[in-house]
Amino acid sequence: MIFRLSFTVTVGVLLSATAHGQAPDQYQLKAAFLYNFAKFVEWPPQTFKGASDPIAICVLGRDPVADALRQVVNGKAIEGRTLSVREIPDAQHAAGCQVLFIAGFDQKRALSILEALRGSAILTVGDAEGFASEGGIIELKMDAGRMRFQINIGAAAQARLGISSKLLSLAEIVKEGK
Repeated sequence: MIFRLSFTVTVGVLLSATAHGQAPDQYQLKAAFLYNFAKFVEWPPQTFKGASDPIAICVLGRDPVADALRQVVNGKAIEGRTLSVREIPDAQHAAGCQVLFIAGFDQKRALSILEALRGSAILTVGDAEGFASEGGIIELKMDAGRMRFQINIGAAAQARLGISSKLLSLAEIVKEGK
């Protein structure tokens, strides 16, 4: 319960800081969730070359989430690692990304991206319907005006990512459809 409140307060504080008194838009909300997801994931030791390597949060394609994400993570660190935001044109440029946000792609294209990344230690997050059940790790979705998320723990295990039980307790757990 304390974690749920902490997660909600953290998202709320981030949004109020980035929105300057305006109601948050979906991009700011997604950016805040991406930042919070990174705080509750553990990557395999070989993911980083050194103790000071940044956590790279990548956005596939040109999407307004990238700009909102830059505002959210500006000056922040997780476990002593700074955060960087990169926009990448395709899955072949995902090397060096720890988090990859795949926004608004049709299911067929999202599936080909997930297949190309299968087994990589990359936290894949998407907002397409069915993203988690088709092999993505986290799916963001709007439900009754609230942002919710699903986690595919099988896909996370395949990517060798440890997801905090605290984060799992807030998610709907799904199984891969394949």
